Amino acid sequence: MEIVFNDKRMPGQTVVEKMHEAAEVCLAERGLNHNNIEISVSFMAKEEISSLNKYYRGVEKPTDVLSFPQYSCFEDIPKTGKVLLGDVVICTDQALLQADEFGHSPERELVYLLVHSIFHLLGHGHEGSEEKEKMRELEEKVMKIVKLER
Repeated sequence: MEIVFNDKRMPGQTVVEKMHEAAEVCLAERGLNHNNIEISVSFMAKEEISSLNKYYRGVEKPTDVLSFPQYSCFEDIPKTGKVLLGDVVICTDQALLQADEFGHSPERELVYLLVHSIFHLLGHGHEGSEEKEKMRELEEKVMKIVKLER
C-alpha cells in the first residue's frame, strides 16, 4: 500500500506509521489486496479546509476531514492493477481540538480521521442510522487492532 503524503503540515513518523498500519487493516477488512492500493493524504489548516468544504459541500465552516473517492461504490474498485482509491484531506487544527475535546491523543484522532476517510473511499457512508452504526463498528474494530481504541 502506498500513502502519498503532502509534506505540508505532515505529522511525525510515529503517526505516519500508525496511519499505514490502520490503512492496511481497513483494506483487509474489505478483502482488498493492499499491495496495489494508493491513497493521497494532505493536511491543511482550518482556513484551507473551510474553503474546500464550502466549494465541494456548500458548507461554510471548517471540518475535520474530507474524502474524495475515485470510485462511486465498492464494487467499482478494480481488484487487479494499481488502484488510486482517492484523496483524503485532514485538518490538523481541527484534529488537535477534537483530540482535546474527546480526551485522547492527537495520534489517535489523526489515525481515526484517516480510517474514517478510507471507509468513505471504500463506499461506506453514515447518512442513515444503520449505515452510521456499521461504519462506526468497522472504525472502532480497526482502531482496536492498531491499539488506539478509546
